[in-house]
Amino acid sequence: MSKPGAVKPPPDRLYGRAKGHKLRPRQQWLLDTILPRLAVERGFATPTRETWFEIGFGGGEHAQALAAANPDVGLIACEVFDNGICSLLSRLVPEGHDTAPLPANLRLWTDDARILLRDMPDASINKLFLMFPDPWPKARHAKRRFVHPQQLDLLARVLAPGGEWRIASDDPTYQAWVAEVLAGQNLFTGAAVTERPAGWPGTRYEAKAIRAGRVPMYWSLIRRA
Repeated sequence: MSKPGAVKPPPDRLYGRAKGHKLRPRQQWLLDTILPRLAVERGFATPTRETWFEIGFGGGEHAQALAAANPDVGLIACEVFDNGICSLLSRLVPEGHDTAPLPANLRLWTDDARILLRDMPDASINKLFLMFPDPWPKARHAKRRFVHPQQLDLLARVLAPGGEWRIASDDPTYQAWVAEVLAGQNLFTGAAVTERPAGWPGTRYEAKAIRAGRVPMYWSLIRRA
C-alpha cells in the first residue's frame, strides 16, 4: 500500500465514470423533473439549526434516514452517479406518487463534493459523512481516495470547531489508509470502532459487506478547536 506522504495530490476528479446502465424512462424523468427541485441552489425550504454534509451518498438510504430523523437540520447530500441519484429520488417519489412532497431539509449536489466545499464559508458545516467510499484499492489509484493528507485542510476549514466527521469503510486497505492519514495530522481527534455507533443509519453497502464476512470500521472524528 502506498504511504500517504508519498501519494500524489488529489486529481481534479476523484471518480471514474458517472453513468452506468442506460436509464429507464422514469429514471430520466426523475432526473429531469424532481432533481431540480432538490438542487442546492434552491436553498432549504425550512429554517435549520445546523448544516450537515454527506460526501457520496451511494443509494441514498443513509441520507434519507438522516433527513427524516433530523427535520431541523439541513442536509446537503452529494453523489455523481446517475443510478445512485435515481435510487434516492425513486424512494422520495415512489411510482404512482409523482406529486409526493419532498423533504424540506434535504438538498442534492451532483458534482464533485469538493467543488461545493471550496465555496462554503469557514466553520459552516456541523457534521460531515463519508460512508463506505470507493476504496480505490490499487496503489496507483491512492490519489483518488477522498481521505487524503492534502484534503484535510479543506475539511477542517468548513467543519465547525467541535464538529464531527464520520467515516465508515469495510475495505481493509482503506481502513489502514485512513488510520495512517489520521496518524499524521492534528486537525481531528477520534478513534475507530468495529460496531456501528448508535444513531448512525445503516447502508446497503454496509449490509452487503457484513453478509460477505467483512468487518466495517467506523470513525467519529471531532474537529479540534
